[in-house]
Amino acid sequence: MASKSAASPYAAIFIDFENIYYFLKNHFQDPPELNDYVLDIVRTLREQLHAKGLDSLISYAYADFERLATAPQGALYLMGVSTRNVLGTDHKNAADMQLCIDALEVMYTRPDIGTFVLVAGDRDYIPLLQHLRRQARQVLVAGFRESVSGDLLQNIGAENFLDARDLLAPESVAQLEKRRADRQRKPDDSRRPREQGPALAPDADRTKGATPEAGPGAPRPAGPASARPGTTRLLDEVPEFAPSQLLSIDSELRTLAFMLKEFQKLAAKQQRPVRELWLGPFMRLLADELPELPDYERRDLLNKLREAGAIRIEKREGEPHPFSVIVLNYSHPNVQQLQPSEAPGN
Repeated sequence: MASKSAASPYAAIFIDFENIYYFLKNHFQDPPELNDYVLDIVRTLREQLHAKGLDSLISYAYADFERLATAPQGALYLMGVSTRNVLGTDHKNAADMQLCIDALEVMYTRPDIGTFVLVAGDRDYIPLLQHLRRQARQVLVAGFRESVSGDLLQNIGAENFLDARDLLAPESVAQLEKRRADRQRKPDDSRRPREQGPALAPDADRTKGATPEAGPGAPRPAGPASARPGTTRLLDEVPEFAPSQLLSIDSELRTLAFMLKEFQKLAAKQQRPVRELWLGPFMRLLADELPELPDYERRDLLNKLREAGAIRIEKREGEPHPFSVIVLNYSHPNVQQLQPSEAPGN
């Protein structure tokens, strides 16, 4: 018996607008006319589906649009995309939940729709994708490779993945990459070479086998397993703190406050002041603390703390592999403000 997807020329598109918006904003250093890039991605996606003989009967975009610096609802409406304004929470990304609910509703109420397209990348969508495929629906995923979970890619298959870079005009990609390169150049580049590349590199593994509160002085874990797609770690960083700058963005302050709590827990456990915290276990804890953010945004938050001089990241030799630690700058004004009496002695 032929599958529904093979017989149906109709498709439904579900766009995690926040996922694409914040990736472009953070990865490409807050480019101007940000909405235009997202709209170009959606427009080209629909054109490519049409070229494959698929008519996009349903198109939904999900975000807490009131939190965005721009208001894309009007432009999306003119493109035939219905917007779903979902309020973000501190505990769960409501856009993810609403998207899954709507996709399942369409699957059960619209048997004529055979292809489901998700413009998203979080691994939380894996159960939805698996369920749609069990119901004989074709499932496609579109997104930026750096922000798409490796587990999701493995589940969906490379042949069903559309790289969002290919949905942008080549000149647009060139403009974005140039902006990213220009913004990453620092005034002190001549003193501090950056040949090691960006601090957050794709396709490297996080440390496994450590307890959440492990740290220097605690039993050393076996070290990271071999690299796999979709996981990341921070590479060699500068050997000193960057010049101190005040943090003012709520997510950055929340990350720093949570980090200080983990330092306090480790100090209480070891009954001595500590300056370092293992990076791998901390990133797993941060995912539980900020589940509303995708992985790339949580990694970017650590970069922001580092650029503001609140922390630095260092590599340590270990067996069988090196590992990375977070070194806290107790002299940073935000650290002093949050816990003024916690600085360990030199």
